[in-house]
Amino acid sequence: PEHKGQMELYLRWLDQHERRPGEERPLGIILCAGKSAEQIELLELGQAGIHVAEYLTALPPKDVLRRRLHAAIERSRQELEQRAAREATPASALPGKARPRKKQGGRK
Repeated sequence: PEHKGQMELYLRWLDQHERRPGEERPLGIILCAGKSAEQIELLELGQAGIHVAEYLTALPPKDVLRRRLHAAIERSRQELEQRAAREATPASALPGKARPRKKQGGRK
């Protein structure tokens, strides 16, 4: 959590002083020896253009790597399906979105 503010400051500075026309906004990557998915979600790092990556100081056993790879693939698959479902849902069907009323004819 303590690195989020510093990274946001760096990203804003780069955005204002270094980004050229046509370039995407800068993004930051924080490397960690361990990470908490819940903490990352609560900090909303992705919305700030900050991404977290875990690095390993020793290679884990092959079965651990296999399980983590399959879990990452499944998470990505679910995220893609959710995104596709959101994009396919018409705005009028979303919660809190009222359908526009039709004008009643004949009255002026």
